[in-house]
Amino acid sequence: MSGATLEAMTQPAAPKIQLSNTPDYRENYANSVQVRVNLWDFLLLFGRVNQTAPDNVTIQNFQGIYVSPQQAKALLNVLQQNVTQYESAFGEIRLEPQGAGSIVQ
Repeated sequence: MSGATLEAMTQPAAPKIQLSNTPDYRENYANSVQVRVNLWDFLLLFGRVNQTAPDNVTIQNFQGIYVSPQQAKALLNVLQQNVTQYESAFGEIRLEPQGAGSIVQ
């Protein structure tokens, strides 16, 4: 071997990642995310909550995204890192208490 280390030989070069948006790409606001799980995937349902009265809540789902269990776990890790950084910069994010029979979002 001419000066190459074993580590350099076994570590593949990191790929160059290019991001692009498809023609149908859209951004939207969601204040509701529901999660459904089965053996093969996670379904994330994004929507908006509209409460017109104390006893009347409507959730209008506008997008469902399926991800693999592996991608769901990677998303969990990325979100945890970003929430931790956000809270370090701006303070703790407080969640409203969830009472019995309430909708958990």
